[in-house]
Amino acid sequence: MSEKLIASNRRAGYEYHLEQRFEAGLVLTGTEVKSLRQGKGNLQDAWCDFDGDGIVLKGLHIAPYERGGYVNHEPTRPRRLLLRGEEIAKLRKGVEAKGYTIVPTKIYFSGQWAKVEIALAKGKQLHDKRDSIAERDTKRSLDRIRKGRRDEE
Repeated sequence: MSEKLIASNRRAGYEYHLEQRFEAGLVLTGTEVKSLRQGKGNLQDAWCDFDGDGIVLKGLHIAPYERGGYVNHEPTRPRRLLLRGEEIAKLRKGVEAKGYTIVPTKIYFSGQWAKVEIALAKGKQLHDKRDSIAERDTKRSLDRIRKGRRDEE
């Protein structure tokens, strides 16, 4: 199926070690789906939390639909995630381990269905972040050198 990316949380890769990723369905209302199809979703302040026997995505901002009228949705309401029981058990077990959290990394449409990719993540220390920056800069400079050599040939 084709995937259409709506929003991604690029900061998550910088702030956390993303260890295990899961694809979850998203329970939405009609105006939320229409607004997401226009690309008006923001994952910047989103996080996941357990709610009874399921997982809820909180802080996800979906802008109100322009033509929604009085039936429009609340932009930052908690949204239920659709996961299998064994996936929820893995996430719960991971979160109970010290230092792990559930971080949403991207929202996209897979066919007609709205999906969110969540990751079991562990927070990075300051020196880990510095290593990530150094690694990124090294990769960038190597790519520049390779590109320069291809131009000379």
